[in-house]
Amino acid sequence: MPAQTAAPAPARGGRVSRLSQLTVPSMPQSVASTAAKSSFSQAPSNALVPPPPVAVKKDPKLANNWKAKSAAELTDAEVIAMPDAEYMNEKQMAFFRLKLVELKRGILENAGETTEHLREDTVVVPDPADRATIEEEHALELRTRDRERKLLKKIEQSIQRIDAGDYGYCDETGEPIGVGRLLARPTATLSLEAQQRRELKQKMFGD
Repeated sequence: MPAQTAAPAPARGGRVSRLSQLTVPSMPQSVASTAAKSSFSQAPSNALVPPPPVAVKKDPKLANNWKAKSAAELTDAEVIAMPDAEYMNEKQMAFFRLKLVELKRGILENAGETTEHLREDTVVVPDPADRATIEEEHALELRTRDRERKLLKKIEQSIQRIDAGDYGYCDETGEPIGVGRLLARPTATLSLEAQQRRELKQKMFGD
């Protein structure tokens, strides 16, 4: 018939040939395979790469404010702006000691509030669902207090380091930890680079 002679003859059945044409990918198979492999392996490889250090910006206008202010009056920006030659001088030590003492006070207040909450919630609740919710809230609060208890120990150790004049220097390299990192984590005992090396080692070897 004319309709059959007009269409080109498929090699092994017209239906199979047309289906293969419809399902051909828009990119070559080798390219698609390479893209899939790269997207699959990207997450684990990036997980082991430590983040780049964040540069601390200093305001030159605040560089000498520390000379006319007490440690309690200094702001974070003024401490960051202090000259590198003044790193961990007496005023900086006093500034971070006040921060650690304030952090310790907040943790102790939270611990006292948790004790009061547990005492107030000792009433037996008849509804099992409500009782389960209260128990879950208690468990969450106790886990938070446990983390703060460990942090409290680090705070006390950091205060002792300040009193001994060792605060602000890396335990591994002896290099300055940096004002910016100490403002973000006053209990830090490692520089950012040393901390990243330790975390990378733990991810790779599980130490």
